[in-house]
Amino acid sequence: MKSAVETLNPTRVRLTVEVPFEELKDSLDAAYKKINQQVTVKGFRKGKIPARVIDQRFGRGAVLEEAVNDALPKFYTEAVNEAELNVLGQPEVDITELKDNETLNFTAEVDVRPAIEIPDYSGIEVEVDAVEISDEDIAKAVEELRERFASTSPVERAAEDGDVVTIDLEAKVEGEVLEDGVASGVSYTIGSGELLEGIDDAVKGLEAGAEATFTSELKGGSAAGKESEVTVKVTQVAKRELPELDDDFAQLASEFDTLDELKADSRKRLETARQFDQATQAQERVLEKLLELVEVPVPEKLLEDEIRTRKHNLEHHQLGQMGLDLAKYLEIQGKTEEEFDAETREQAVKGIKTQFVLDELVNKEKLNVNQEELTEHLMRRAQSSGMSPDQFAQAVVEGGQVPMLVGEVARGKALAVVVEAATVKDTNGEVVDLEDEDEDAAEGASTEDAPAEAAADASEADASEDKPKA
Repeated sequence: MKSAVETLNPTRVRLTVEVPFEELKDSLDAAYKKINQQVTVKGFRKGKIPARVIDQRFGRGAVLEEAVNDALPKFYTEAVNEAELNVLGQPEVDITELKDNETLNFTAEVDVRPAIEIPDYSGIEVEVDAVEISDEDIAKAVEELRERFASTSPVERAAEDGDVVTIDLEAKVEGEVLEDGVASGVSYTIGSGELLEGIDDAVKGLEAGAEATFTSELKGGSAAGKESEVTVKVTQVAKRELPELDDDFAQLASEFDTLDELKADSRKRLETARQFDQATQAQERVLEKLLELVEVPVPEKLLEDEIRTRKHNLEHHQLGQMGLDLAKYLEIQGKTEEEFDAETREQAVKGIKTQFVLDELVNKEKLNVNQEELTEHLMRRAQSSGMSPDQFAQAVVEGGQVPMLVGEVARGKALAVVVEAATVKDTNGEVVDLEDEDEDAAEGASTEDAPAEAAADASEADASEDKPKA
C-alpha cells in the first residue's frame, strides 16, 4: 500500500491511497465466506458454495463491494498512522479507481487537529474579586439558618406575607380542568415565589375556607407556557415563628454551644466558599487570557457537530425536563433565535479552542493522570450526575468514556499549571495565593459549569475515528 497526504487547510487533509489487489485477498475471502452464509444455491450445502458459483449467481461486483467495505477501515487506519495524523471525526471517502485483480485507489478527506504553538504564558496577569466578609454577610447566613428552624402554628385570621398556607389548587385552560392541574394539601409560604405568578396576591387576605381565582401562566405540566385560570382554596393559615438568636439557638442548629461560636463558624465557611469562588474566577480569567495568546484554527465540521450537540442537549434534556421548548425558552431569556445561534456558536468555538490548547499543554508539560486523580474526578462527576460512584463508573466503562474522563483530568491539571504561573491580584491590589485552592478549582475545570467544561463537551466529537465506508 502507498499513501500520500495533501494539506487542504490547517485543519483538513486529503489522503490518497493506492492498494495493490493482492492485499485485498483476506477481505475477498471474508466476503465470499459472509455471502456463503447469507444465500442458498440448489445443489450446494449452505456455506459450501464455490466462489465461481457466487460470482455467476450474484455477480463479482457484490463480492468486491463487500470486500472493499471490509478493507477500507484497515487501509485508512494504516495511512493515518503512517502519516502520523491526529484525525478528528469521520472521513469522507471516495473510491477513485477499482479494477478487479489490479488495484484499489481511494481518497479520504478528514479533519485533523491543528498544529498549535503555546507561547510563554508566565506573564499572564488577572484581577479577581477580593475575599471580604462583612457583618451583614454573617447576619444573613445566620438568618438563613434561623429560617430553616422556624416553626408554624395555625391562626384564625386572614393570611399575610410570610404566613404558611395550606391550599388546594385547580387549573383550567380554555374552561377545561387539566388532568394534571389539580392538587390538594399544598403547603406554601406567601412571598416565597415558589409557585405560580399571582398566587401571593390571590391568597393574601383569605381566611381558612375562602377561595379566589386568578390568571397565571403555567410553568410546567401538560399545558406549560399556557395561560390558565387557577382557583385556589385556603384550608389553613399558619404563622411562622422564628427562634430567638441566642445560645440555645446555636445549640439547636449546630454543634456549637454559643451564638458567637456559631457566627465565627459562619464567617469561616463564607471565607472558604469565597476563596473557592475566587480560585474559579482566577481560572476562568487566566484561561481567557491564554486563549487570547494562541492562534487556534477550528475545523468547521467539528464546530458544526459541536453546535448541533449543544442545541440537542439543551432542547431534549435541559428544557425538556422543565417542560419548555426552545421558542418559550428564548422568550423567557429575551433573545432572538439569531442571538441564540450566535451565542451557541461562540461557546462552541471557545470550547473547542480550550480543548486544543489544554491538550497541547498536557503534551508540552508531559502531564500524566494517576489512578487516584481519576478516582477523585469520577467521584465528583458521579455526585454532580446524581448517580452512585459504582453506577457512574459502570456507565463510563460500558460507554467507553474512560479516555474522555482521563482527558478532562489532564486538561484540569494543564490549566492549573498556567494559573500557578500567572500573577493573580484581587481588587484591593493584593497578590492572591491560590496554592491551596488551585488544585480543587482546576479539577472543577473539567466538570460541568466550570471553565474547561466546554473542552470536555468537545472531546466526544474529536475523539472518534469512525470507520469509513465505500
